[in-house]
Amino acid sequence: MPIGVPKVPYRIPGDEEATWVDLYNVMYRERTLFLGGWLISGMAIFDMMQTVTPDIYTICLGIAASMASFILLGGEPTKRIQFPHARIMLHQPASAYYRARTPEYLLEVEELHKVREMITRVYAVRTGKPFWVVSEDMERDDFMSADEAKAYGLVDIAGDEMIDKHCDTDPVWFPEMFKDW
Repeated sequence: MPIGVPKVPYRIPGDEEATWVDLYNVMYRERTLFLGGWLISGMAIFDMMQTVTPDIYTICLGIAASMASFILLGGEPTKRIQFPHARIMLHQPASAYYRARTPEYLLEVEELHKVREMITRVYAVRTGKPFWVVSEDMERDDFMSADEAKAYGLVDIAGDEMIDKHCDTDPVWFPEMFKDW
């Protein structure tokens, strides 16, 4: 293993005690992905999330901005989670082709309008908010705390509720592992 690969305590299924495992192995075992990205790529990820059979948990820690908030919304209802100090930011889609010539620019604007309508419709359906409310909220950057995002309908489990009600009582790591540090 190369020098500098971080290791974390992890209890491998079937083992009684946690062992030090490289972080990438843990992420692979837990099927953890960190996503973001461009508009069309994010919509493709969202579409794929809707077609697979297993329930997909989405978790927001840190910030889920722009397309990441859309992907967060794509998780299985009741399984969309936001950590207590995480933030979610909604805003309208933007184009990166502003230097194009006029005919291409007009086509880009038309396509962007169609995509914005599709995204707004998905937010409206998944949150239960009227289309016009979501559309107005997306006009400017709209940052939300965990409780605000839950009230809006973006997540189902938020803030301290996540820790209080859904915390695993059998932790993967144990403080006594750090006693020799």
